[in-house]
Amino acid sequence: MAVPILITGNSGAGKSASLRNCVGNDNFNVINVLGKPFPFRGGKSIKSGVTDDYNKVRSWLAKFPAQSIVIDDAGYLITNMFMKNHAATGGGNSVFTLYNNIGDQFWGLIEYIKNELPEDKIVYIVMHEDTDDFGNIKPKTIGKLLDEKVNIAGLFTIVLRCVISNGKHVFVTQSSGNDNAKSPIGLFTDFEIDNDLVVVDKAVREYFEMPDANNTKTKKENKK
Repeated sequence: MAVPILITGNSGAGKSASLRNCVGNDNFNVINVLGKPFPFRGGKSIKSGVTDDYNKVRSWLAKFPAQSIVIDDAGYLITNMFMKNHAATGGGNSVFTLYNNIGDQFWGLIEYIKNELPEDKIVYIVMHEDTDDFGNIKPKTIGKLLDEKVNIAGLFTIVLRCVISNGKHVFVTQSSGNDNAKSPIGLFTDFEIDNDLVVVDKAVREYFEMPDANNTKTKKENKK
């Protein structure tokens, strides 16, 4: 059973930039949904593939050799599916069918990660965030199925928010009351941490005693 981790944030908050230390790191592969250049030097050297096709995403998740895989701009799996199909659906029940298909595909991807990938895999799902009419911050989606029936953040044990705090890009590790940020007790000692995905990956593997790059179980040392 793989570990999916949700990362959300506004545009420019540092989501893709959190991959900057993955340059030259064979422990990470990236599925780049939009095919955008990475916002740091050396990004082309990160082993990645470009697609917004769910079948390819699932295939690459299974075939990529790295233990940690990032689906960057994963929210555009939803957006692109809508934009490619909404004009041809017509009206009435066809519209509801499209929204149902969009929800089913994204939910099914998360379930595939959790239930079909091996236990040494961590998959980071990177999405933009949105604010509802009540001021609650959530992953940005289309339609009500994923928001009201599924609640995307509820499918994850770890949700990190990218924000800019005191001029620095950080991950928020716990909710402030109106967002979905969360992490297990003791995983992170601080409310805000540097937005470095390599550091996060190491901490998660130690916490859950997952295999590391050498295929050995990682474990935190007890400090006396």
